[in-house]
Amino acid sequence: MSGLSVAHRVALAALIEQAPDATLTKLSSVAVALPGARALELGAMLADEVLDRTRRRLVMAPLLPMFRPRADGIEAMTFPAAVLPRLWKAGSAREPALLPRLDQEGADAVAVADRICLAAAAAVRDRPELIWPADLQPERRERGLVDLAACLDLAHLARRGLPSIQIWLKRPDGDQVAELRLLIKDCAEVHLDGAQRVLEMLFSHLDDAVLILRIITQSSCASGREGFLSASELAGFIERLIAGVDARVERIAAFRPGSDLANVDAVIEDLTWCANVLSELDVTLTLNPLSVWGKSVRDARVSIAGQLSAFLRAADRAVDKALPLERVQIAGRMTRQSPQLTAPVQGETVQAVRHLLKLVGAVRGPASVFGAESDRKRLVDSLTVRLTDYVDKALLIINDGEAQDEVNALRLVELSARCLDLIDARDAARTVRRRAAVAGTGKEGSKPSSRAA
Repeated sequence: MSGLSVAHRVALAALIEQAPDATLTKLSSVAVALPGARALELGAMLADEVLDRTRRRLVMAPLLPMFRPRADGIEAMTFPAAVLPRLWKAGSAREPALLPRLDQEGADAVAVADRICLAAAAAVRDRPELIWPADLQPERRERGLVDLAACLDLAHLARRGLPSIQIWLKRPDGDQVAELRLLIKDCAEVHLDGAQRVLEMLFSHLDDAVLILRIITQSSCASGREGFLSASELAGFIERLIAGVDARVERIAAFRPGSDLANVDAVIEDLTWCANVLSELDVTLTLNPLSVWGKSVRDARVSIAGQLSAFLRAADRAVDKALPLERVQIAGRMTRQSPQLTAPVQGETVQAVRHLLKLVGAVRGPASVFGAESDRKRLVDSLTVRLTDYVDKALLIINDGEAQDEVNALRLVELSARCLDLIDARDAARTVRRRAAVAGTGKEGSKPSSRAA
């Protein structure tokens, strides 16, 4: 059987180049199992691409996260994803004889990787149109080419620092702090703004943006002071974090518990993110309350605290709507509040209480940061008592055989248990479910009435 034609190979090469890593791995495993000469050629093409990408990941490791936007939306130095394969081809084409040495771990592979990065930097400067086409994000292209070449110049130094990131984020000793400061100094000697650029590269490797503060404050003896940071090139990192807080504060303030409950997970995520950032700012920096940064942080705290209080009140009201009570006559003019066991167990009202109580249970940490934990705890205690009392009365009616729709009534009991789960009252929820499991067994006369007992 004939092999792949030139046209086939060109078309397949284009498709393979665009395939994500996970898809490429799956295709490789499938191609191995296929019969025929064409399948063998396809398998060889896929194997070559897998090897090429493995080498690319090793060489471009210091810059690799910079070819995609940050997941948290914080502004960062990034480059178009389409530039990466072009950059790799240009850099590796200048040192083809050295590529096999990347397949062996050790200092030799690292030296080759650093050399290819320098070759790629030269390619960016010599043939920019090959690396970054003029029609690809033209508004960012000129500045982006300068940034890309400079980062490649510093790749060998950033590579040296990558294994120490987790150490610098924790409690580094004197030698480890000195290592960080030496790295910053070496980068500053390569480029005037080398310190900022290497921090941008380290920043790209942090999923949690606020952790860059720990590295910044270790980079100099004076970095913990706001006055020093605000006047340095490192101020941009603080401003980006504060801008991220401000953007999330606006989203939290725009959330309306009665209308867009589908977004409650995003609100919980925003509250948690803001709490983490502001807590880290408190720990790592000494902010002047009258400064621009200090005022922004204070305003954010006040706004979020007010919103949290509003969410707690909304959750309190939502429980009353989802598990309503009605006044029933017991003797003469005497009445009492009793569960309305014909209330619906589905619909917007039930979804609202589930979403809002999920928020109440999930914001324990943020509530502590923003001074609302006492209100949240008070609400949780109050709801635990109210829901337990609701269940007591509902099960009494069910066990006495007075429920119009026992199935619906038991579903409301389960909804109460679910509400207790959401506010982290799990012991009370388990008790409710155990009692509900045997509810109604006395209706046929197998046991006396609850009231008679």
